[in-house]
Amino acid sequence: MAKLGQQASNSVLQGENDSMRSDHKLWANGDKRSYTLFQGHSGPVYSATFSPLGDFILSSSADTTIRLWSTKLNANLVCYKGHNYPVWDVQFSPLGHYFASASHDRTARIWSIDRIQPLRIMAGHLSDVDCVQWHANCNYIATGSSDKTVRLWDVKSGECVRIFIGHRSMILSLAMSPDGRYMASGDEDGAIMMWDLSSGRRISPLMGHNSCAWTLAFSGEGSLLASGSADCTVKLWDVTSSTKVTKIEESKSGNANRLRLLKTLPTKSTPVYALRFSRRNLLFAAGVFAKSV
Repeated sequence: MAKLGQQASNSVLQGENDSMRSDHKLWANGDKRSYTLFQGHSGPVYSATFSPLGDFILSSSADTTIRLWSTKLNANLVCYKGHNYPVWDVQFSPLGHYFASASHDRTARIWSIDRIQPLRIMAGHLSDVDCVQWHANCNYIATGSSDKTVRLWDVKSGECVRIFIGHRSMILSLAMSPDGRYMASGDEDGAIMMWDLSSGRRISPLMGHNSCAWTLAFSGEGSLLASGSADCTVKLWDVTSSTKVTKIEESKSGNANRLRLLKTLPTKSTPVYALRFSRRNLLFAAGVFAKSV
C-alpha cells in the first residue's frame, strides 16, 4: 500500500477492485482529517507519484500494470499494460504529459498519458530496473538497476548514452540536480555516489548510512542533497562543497572531494522511504512504523 499526501487530504492507493472511498482518520493530536482510498490494482502497489500540477496520480504494481488516477474526479482513468513483470517505479516527467516506468522485466519504458502502449522500451540492464528518474530538460532518463549500474538514456531514440559504474550493490534511488548537471545514486549498502552527467565521472562517494539508501532529493536551488535510509536517519549534504571538483583524478591526494555532511536527523525507529523538498524548500520525509505511514 502506498500513501500519498495532498494539501487538503491524504490519498491512499491499494490493490483491490476498481473503486473509490472517502474516509476519515482521527490523528493523535485530535484532528480529524479526510483521505481518499483508490482501489483497482490486483497486487501490491510499489510506487505512486503526483503529476506536476497535482491533478493526476500514477501508480505501479506487482500486477504488471500502471494506473492513472484523477484527483479531481477521484477515479481511475487509464490502465497501462506492457510490462511482463512487476513494475517497481513510475515517475512523471517534469512537464507532466509523459512518464517513465521501471520493471522486474529488466526494461524501462517511456509512456504518454494519452496512449495505452509505451512509446519507447529501454533494454540493456542485466537485472531488474529498480528506479527511474527524469532529467530536468525531459530529454533523458536515468535508470538504476540490481546489476549495480546506472544508465542514462536518450528519450527520443531510446538509446543508452552513458553507463555509470562504481556501486557494489543494487541501485535503490536516484536524484537529478535542478540544473541538470549532476546526478546522485544510492544503493543497498547505503553508499551514495555523485556523478557529473556531462563527463560521466564520479565526483564524490557519500559514506554515512549503514543500511539501504532508499530515497534521495535535491533542494530547489540544488545546493543540498537529502538522503533517507533504512537506518532510520535523514542526512543533509552540502553539494557545493564537492561539485567544484568534477574529476577524481584532479584531487591532489588522489581521493575524491567528499561532500560535507551538514546534519543527521534521526527518526529513532522509523526507516525513511521517501523525501521531497517543497517549492519553499521545506523537506518532507515519509517512513513506515507500526504498519502506518
